[in-house]
Amino acid sequence: MKLKEQLTLKESIMKAKNNKTASIKSFSLSEMEDKYVGKIGTKERDEYEYKLSMDILSHMIKKARQERKLTQEQLGKLVGVQKAQISKLESSANSATIDTIIKVFKALKADVHFNVTLEDKLLQLS
Repeated sequence: MKLKEQLTLKESIMKAKNNKTASIKSFSLSEMEDKYVGKIGTKERDEYEYKLSMDILSHMIKKARQERKLTQEQLGKLVGVQKAQISKLESSANSATIDTIIKVFKALKADVHFNVTLEDKLLQLS
């Protein structure tokens, strides 16, 4: 959310708090994303969704490593990369290749499942 939009939202909340007769309207996450990020299908929304997905992936890699009680250096040795690369991967998977991500999860002995959904229909391999 842009700083100006955050300030506008904060001002609106403060005005509502000061006005005893005002009611506070609630919004769904989708409504807030549409308003402050952009509608589904826009460039801004696509970038937001991509970054969010990469953030989740980074956190899952870190969580899996910690569950296996491995240091970043130990995981790096298992994968064949430096500790710094594991650190970067855990802080943001944006620049990682799918090959590297699969190698990391394989080293962690973690199953990875990919789902492809096309217009609300889950695609199945047959």
